[in-house]
Amino acid sequence: MTSLTCFKAYDIRGKLGSELNEEIAYKIGRAYGQIYQPKTVVIGCDIRLSSEGLKQATIQGLIDAGVNVLDLGMTGTEEVYFGAFHLDVQGGIEITASHNPMDYNGMKLVRENARPISADTGLKDIQALAESGAFTTVERRGTVESYNILPEFIDHLLTYIRPEKIRPLKLVVNAGNGSAGHVIDALEQKFKQLQVPVEFIKIHHEADGTFPNGIPNPILVENRDSTRHAVLEHQADMGIAWDGDFDRCFLFDEKGQFIEGYYIVGLLAQAFLLKQSNEKIVHDPRLVWNTLDIVDQYQGITVQSKSGHAFIKDVMREHNAVYGGEMSAHHYFRDFAYCDSGMIPWLLAISVLSETQQSLSSLVEDMITKFPCSGEINFKVADTQATIQKLFDHFADQNPEIDRTDGVSLDFGTWRFNVRASNTEPLLRLNIESRLDQNPKPMQAYVNELTQLIQS
Repeated sequence: MTSLTCFKAYDIRGKLGSELNEEIAYKIGRAYGQIYQPKTVVIGCDIRLSSEGLKQATIQGLIDAGVNVLDLGMTGTEEVYFGAFHLDVQGGIEITASHNPMDYNGMKLVRENARPISADTGLKDIQALAESGAFTTVERRGTVESYNILPEFIDHLLTYIRPEKIRPLKLVVNAGNGSAGHVIDALEQKFKQLQVPVEFIKIHHEADGTFPNGIPNPILVENRDSTRHAVLEHQADMGIAWDGDFDRCFLFDEKGQFIEGYYIVGLLAQAFLLKQSNEKIVHDPRLVWNTLDIVDQYQGITVQSKSGHAFIKDVMREHNAVYGGEMSAHHYFRDFAYCDSGMIPWLLAISVLSETQQSLSSLVEDMITKFPCSGEINFKVADTQATIQKLFDHFADQNPEIDRTDGVSLDFGTWRFNVRASNTEPLLRLNIESRLDQNPKPMQAYVNELTQLIQS
């Protein structure tokens, strides 16, 4: 039995050839079909050069398991999510490696209603069957047909805004030569039809699996310059950049400043609560004070969840929350079957800009001033648990409020930090925030103190 190393906690990812190839993709498709026995699934792929071949191999596995397949063509991950719940089929697969290196690829799998399949909800079963190859022969093979989901997807996206309320705006959009461009083009056409006064400045727009401008991952500081420069050059109201499969988007204000994901959570919570108060907003425990402040201000209810998409989605379902946000730029929406989207956030952002008649910088700068944060800092340590214990011991006499929802959070009233161990490598991930109204030290002082403790 061959061990397959491409199965991870939430998805499938691996080096092409050795960890993931068309033979393995076939087995995954076959195993998915045999275990879940769906009548129909949707499948799509990103623009990586290997994605189409892997998609076709997966399709063969599915139809050999008796599954009917709707091939959506070149898509972002959220188009597959959308197809899975909107078309009322029993599952979906996106072939993507998102922001991983060139020589990698992978898959994201969902069941009916776009429910995620992760290690604790079925991925290990698929892995075990794909490794054993104990496939059963079916009486009737499945069928495959092409399906264009884009028109229905665009109509759905428009339900998050009131087109007649959108004020004149100029937006820089940077698809990073990934999969986002075709959706922007379709939205642009729709905006013209509806006379929505939005101008798109497109950079790195064409889908290109060779990634001539590097693999798009704007969470990395070195990948932000092109968007920032274009915003300033064109005097745009906002910049938007996506990763390769566009399930994450990153916003830049009219000054070209990158907006930390933490403050976007506050902005999107505000967008929903402007429409309807008393809605529930789910957030992770890494940074919280700004979200609590915004949600309280606009008469909503906050619910804290462990970070990670499977946890956020479960908590949202449990509480019927309208929106869930993580500072890692993943944003989840009830009306999108609780899935994450990289298109809905910027549409909501332009809605808030129009509703408040403010610039993006003025909306977020107040948040940043009131609740400064460090951004996530990663440390390589020999023993994560021993290091966390050292932090506990150091601060014990200050009697901080302790929260263990995800890693450990210590709250001192003036400032707080969250520290958690990576699931996959010996890394500690640190986030710090403070409150202006409590006269904190400068953020760098807290960063220096904790860095010294962790590294000593």
